[in-house]
Amino acid sequence: MKNSKILPSPFSVLLLVIGSLLLLQCQKSGREGPPNVVIIFTDDQGYADVGVFGGKGFTTPHLDKMARDGMRLTNFYVSQAVCSASRASLLTGCYAERISIQGALSPRARHGLNPQETTIAEMLRPLGYATGIFGKWHLGHLKEFLPLQHGFDEYFGLPYSNDMWPVHYDGKSQAKGYYPKLPLIDGNETIETVETLEDQAQLTTRYTERAVDFIQRNKEKPFFLYLPHSMPHVPIAASDKFKGKSEQGLYGDVMMEIDWSVGQILTELKENGLEENTIVIFTSDNGPWLNYGNHAGSALPLREGKGNMWEGGARVPFIVRWQGNIEAGQVSSAIGATVDLLPTIAEITGAALPPSKIDGVSLMPILRGEAAASPRNNYYYYYGGALQAVRKGDWKLILPHEYRSYEGVEPKNDGYPGPYATRKAELELYNLVEDISESRNVIEDHPNVVSELQELVEAARTELGDQLTGRKGSGVRPNGRLEAAEPIAVEHQAIEKKIRLTHPFHPKYRAGSDNALVDGTMGTLEYNDGAWQGFEGSDFEAVIDLGKTSPVNIVMVHFLEDQQVWIFNPENASIEISNDGRSFREVARLEWPVEFRAPAATSRLVARLKNQKARYIRVKATGVKTCPPWHPGAGGKSWTFVDEIVLNPQLVDM
Repeated sequence: MKNSKILPSPFSVLLLVIGSLLLLQCQKSGREGPPNVVIIFTDDQGYADVGVFGGKGFTTPHLDKMARDGMRLTNFYVSQAVCSASRASLLTGCYAERISIQGALSPRARHGLNPQETTIAEMLRPLGYATGIFGKWHLGHLKEFLPLQHGFDEYFGLPYSNDMWPVHYDGKSQAKGYYPKLPLIDGNETIETVETLEDQAQLTTRYTERAVDFIQRNKEKPFFLYLPHSMPHVPIAASDKFKGKSEQGLYGDVMMEIDWSVGQILTELKENGLEENTIVIFTSDNGPWLNYGNHAGSALPLREGKGNMWEGGARVPFIVRWQGNIEAGQVSSAIGATVDLLPTIAEITGAALPPSKIDGVSLMPILRGEAAASPRNNYYYYYGGALQAVRKGDWKLILPHEYRSYEGVEPKNDGYPGPYATRKAELELYNLVEDISESRNVIEDHPNVVSELQELVEAARTELGDQLTGRKGSGVRPNGRLEAAEPIAVEHQAIEKKIRLTHPFHPKYRAGSDNALVDGTMGTLEYNDGAWQGFEGSDFEAVIDLGKTSPVNIVMVHFLEDQQVWIFNPENASIEISNDGRSFREVARLEWPVEFRAPAATSRLVARLKNQKARYIRVKATGVKTCPPWHPGAGGKSWTFVDEIVLNPQLVDM
């Protein structure tokens, strides 16, 4: 019998072809299941600091390609134009006011993000996601508030801003000792300290290497990668790979290195077949710190920058790519914000939303390219607890407030900050489509629009409060706090007496009531313990009316100094008494030299009068008003913090 060759049937060939195609598809798409999520978050990067957003003097080829392959949003906002508040909103889907995270937390802060709040990491963990953060945290540096206690499996980075270190602006000499050494943390432990600009120059690379390694180790499961770069926040530094590479200078070098970092992430996703199953988001925490001149970015054509809620501070670049799910090359002018990322990710992954109320909405209608999609039509612009503006559609209503400005002052360069100006905004109306630079106030032309936006203002104040008007929001939740400082109770004879202030206290630090200086409680070493009244850039003068002429034995007044947060003892203070309220006699005086002092401390001025008779007591203090040249906030308004004015206390050895 002859040997015969067995040929495959047409059906088996078809099965082989289909199987091969399926195998290729699996290799192309990587694992199946919920999509991976990558958020890349830069620090102090301006709206115009990406090529596709108008960047000049440097190139960002990876970000530009990411925009071509995905979508960019041109009306994308942060909740506040400052570090901690912005980051809290991104991770929780809440306005910073709702969760009581304000400003930039200092290395001495005893508070942080409340463990009861749900972060994106905690939302995704029940679905089996691996979660990692590599970069700047800034939501509480104490162990109880670090990322591993907020849903992250891994953490490597700085606990707060890279300028919170004891190094001068030149990057070489030791500065005034407001800050401890800058810790680099792995997990919950400090593994080394960042002590030089050369150390700072390695941060972008080190974060990126850890992020790439995280992808490699978790490619077979869904993961959430959060990469919040420390750069381009000052002090800026670039590694040798990029130093001197851009036309713009060091800032451009830093941006090119961040762009390289983006490229490393995208390449790793591609090599592991994860491109079509990973949504990648790129944005910034706020606008540029413009008084640093050539070490700051650009928000043009937007107005202002970091530290206020004009568009240059609050509006940031946003690029998103999700191949096969987001149509390439789209540009949307729909309003979006960092508070919207959590609910967007929830919809994409099928995760359950947090049990507590959030402020974000899903942006998926925009990302799907739906015609006229506008899931968010309004936005609240808060800063430091103060409602400064609201937006609805094309219209932005500015509310009366004082703000830190870069206009009319010259920045400094090469790592040194220039001065700030202080300006006052009135009730103003801008059409952001016709006037993106907020240069033409059209409030007189559109009274109906103003009325409509005022309704939005009232809704914001009711829900989230407003320090400018003394409103407390019904929807505000507490931050997390360790060893909460309790004001000290003291019994004395001026409690609840009439008090008149010549200079108003700042609404941010009103200590709860107009008569807080005679309410029977004294503040602690924590400036935000709720007991201190703060006076920004002004003197202090208070007159207490005892109601009748009375024996006065001891009068004392307390001041707080915490130069790290721009609070100084007054240059001098005095206590005066009077019987008629017109003619006063000085009975005690104290002067403080304007010099470096750390750490925080309280001081008091005491008058011992041996039962002299008086009806009126006047306390006066000459404030420092602006931070001195040797202070990190040089030229900015300084604060005078005053608390209890005590008359004849029961315990005289306080």
